[in-house]
Amino acid sequence: MTQTIEELIARWNSGDGKPYKGLLFDRSAYDANPDSPACMCAQGQVLHYVAGWDVERLALIKQSEADKAVAEQLGISLGHAILLRQVNDKVDGAPAIVLTHPEKVLGEHAQLLLAFFRYLDSMDGVAWQKYFAARAAAWDAAGAAAGAAAGDAAWDAAGDAARAAAWAAAWAANEIQGHKILADKGKPLFFLGLFGFKTIEALLAVAA
Repeated sequence: MTQTIEELIARWNSGDGKPYKGLLFDRSAYDANPDSPACMCAQGQVLHYVAGWDVERLALIKQSEADKAVAEQLGISLGHAILLRQVNDKVDGAPAIVLTHPEKVLGEHAQLLLAFFRYLDSMDGVAWQKYFAARAAAWDAAGAAAGAAAGDAAWDAAGDAARAAAWAAAWAANEIQGHKILADKGKPLFFLGLFGFKTIEALLAVAA
């Protein structure tokens, strides 16, 4: 029988079934106690208890595919799903607060970060090509075109938007967190600018 995500969150908050650290599914822990949810991390529990996946499917799925499946199941961005995996139960109130109160994990600019993650999900091939072009131009202007072009070409050839998204999101997230400091120093938004967000107000418009 499946559960709703609200029921799973209530279970986490009760302290029952504390997620297993570090693994989507741990076979040895499951074999020792098949009825305990503690053999799965937070993502594994979402896929097993909410999506109804059996343990064999959990044992075989690649992590990148699990990230996407969790995002789809919960109706959240890929970045948010990855955050659920990375935080798991490492901080007080987690994993529940990753979904219910993300600001307790991401800080005061949580909604801006989540809006940026959603924007990344919305990007199609054309949008990624614009990003690659902007990044190459920016590196060229900085005198580092060779390394940037090689990296972009590899990503482009492989169609690996997920890898590019992870790299870009990490740096852009840092800018979102520190945008007030950058503004006070008169510094532009470099990484966000590669995605077309020259000002934090432009990102706020997306978040609204």
